Amino acid sequence: MNRIFSTLLLATGLLAATACSDDDKAVTPTPAPAPALPAVTATFSGAQEVPAVTTAATGNFAGTYDRATRELRFTITYSGLTPTAGHLHTGAPGVNGAVFLPFPFNNAASTGFDSPITGTTILSPAQGTALLANGVYANLHTAARPGGEIRADLTVK
Repeated sequence: MNRIFSTLLLATGLLAATACSDDDKAVTPTPAPAPALPAVTATFSGAQEVPAVTTAATGNFAGTYDRATRELRFTITYSGLTPTAGHLHTGAPGVNGAVFLPFPFNNAASTGFDSPITGTTILSPAQGTALLANGVYANLHTAARPGGEIRADLTVK
């Protein structure tokens, strides 16, 4: 009888000890990292302008596009020209199209541009569709070439 009582007492103690442990805390799973946003890239050149122009000016367009929110974030770097205007347009390579985003002046006097030009915009559904179909381009204009000196046909990767 003593042995049964001791066994029951020991079992009760073990049960109580395990019931009071901290192992019953809820485990919060670590969320999976958000997928990388598609890259939007392009290289500026005078050859992409319509009509093509001869220039030593160059530049790059680097950005990301969020398909869910249609947010386009971008940075444009350039050299060899002094832009007087810059825009995003709808239009396939080799085709001029309508301006949908003029770049705001970013120099100290707010009268022109300094490299880099950065921006964030929410595209309309039609603009987002055009971007995904390689139907958006950026171009930079100068006093010598008011129709555009360099152009970059954007590609989503």
